[in-house]
Amino acid sequence: MDNSRFRAVLLAISDKLTEDNVTSLKFLCPEVGKKKLEKVNKGIDLFECLIERAAIGPENTALLRTHLNQIGQTVLLNIIDDYETGVTGSPPDVPDAEEREKIHIATDVIVEHLGKRWRQFGRKLGLQDTQLEGIQEKHSRDLEEQVRELIRQWMKMRRETARVEDLIKALRDCRQNLTADLVEKNLKERGAH
Repeated sequence: MDNSRFRAVLLAISDKLTEDNVTSLKFLCPEVGKKKLEKVNKGIDLFECLIERAAIGPENTALLRTHLNQIGQTVLLNIIDDYETGVTGSPPDVPDAEEREKIHIATDVIVEHLGKRWRQFGRKLGLQDTQLEGIQEKHSRDLEEQVRELIRQWMKMRRETARVEDLIKALRDCRQNLTADLVEKNLKERGAH
């Protein structure tokens, strides 16, 4: 992933942070050092310090996600999700907006209901064991994030051919019929199927 796109994402996040948010983020980043933190007024300044310390980067958004979660700015995680799934890439690389919306709806249901069988689901989607282990390491204590990351990796792999039907089929192949039914129900309710 390229650095300029990552920086654009950080700028977009920074623009949406309030002064209180920045104060809270500074509190969560003592590793930056008191002197540097005193000079930080905007999110972008803090992100620059974290990049210098290699705490965050184009391939490493875990700390940023955790901190945004901790200050209650979960809505900003969507910016990172879109960046990681390549939504801002050129159109042939990603599913169309309607399909992405379906996948987002499905993801929320799957995250809520899949549970510990996410690795089996990942294998049905065609991910390798090494990828699954990487996901587990990246989010070792957070089952929901493991499932989200799994779907992100699958979307990266499938690019423009990612379809919500594949997620539903993989669920059924894992005998997760109840979750598959819920995905279909939610898609119908939102008029996305």
